[in-house]
Amino acid sequence: MSASNSKRGSYFLITPMALVFAIFLVIPLLTIVVVSFWDYDEYRILPDFILENYSYLLGSSVTWQIYLNTFKYAALTWVFTLGIGFTVAYFLAFHVRSLTWQIILFMVCTIPFWTSNIIRMISWIPFLGRNGLLNQALMGTGIIHEPLEFLLFSDFAVVLADVHLYTLFMVVPIFNSMMRIDRSLIEAARDNGASAWATLRHVILPLSKPGIAIGSIFVITVVMGDFITVRLMSGGQSASVGLQISNEIGLLQYPAAAASAVVLLITVLLIVTALLRLVDIRKEL
Repeated sequence: MSASNSKRGSYFLITPMALVFAIFLVIPLLTIVVVSFWDYDEYRILPDFILENYSYLLGSSVTWQIYLNTFKYAALTWVFTLGIGFTVAYFLAFHVRSLTWQIILFMVCTIPFWTSNIIRMISWIPFLGRNGLLNQALMGTGIIHEPLEFLLFSDFAVVLADVHLYTLFMVVPIFNSMMRIDRSLIEAARDNGASAWATLRHVILPLSKPGIAIGSIFVITVVMGDFITVRLMSGGQSASVGLQISNEIGLLQYPAAAASAVVLLITVLLIVTALLRLVDIRKEL
């Protein structure tokens, strides 16, 4: 086969995927960008080219407070999911020797994903409420004398629900990275007198960075755009960028919502770009 025929064959193979990518991603994104420059009033969307949507969005102190709140949720969720995800992945990869048990325990980790996210969030309400199971247990044992108010409808509840929902997104890529580590490297470290902590720090952790980066991208991007968790678990007392966009859509302010979505997309892309510059995830692909 000639080089030209091979090149045409390659283009032929990638054309279906390129069309799907263009139809379901590129065109909708371009539509959102275009609509973000339109005008609107109480009843209509007016095709136009204005910058008021962006100037109002970026010039409002409320917007910056909402973004700071969203970054707070994303950062806290990332820290806890990374700690839990790395620990679970390390245990499965290095302390569970049987492949059968690795599969069984991994399936146990996926059981919560067999139900809806909303159901899993709602399940926290009777547990964390003022008269919930946790407060009753703590008061019954005498640890506290009155119910803890911060457990539900608070930032604590939002972060707790996010960690519960998205920890598996951190476990899977880290576990995948750890399973690819050559065990002879760990044996060599031990033979040279390295402690378990030194082996973890100087061998396992550096080789797990691609998985950590992929898990971080999954968790941060999902939390940055999440709004259901914030709405339900904060009781409407906290805000996030995703919730702001949802409220604007509910008020039929589509150009303003589109502008917010574009700014959020750019912000998330900057975060992902920074992560990709720190870690080469092509090793995992």
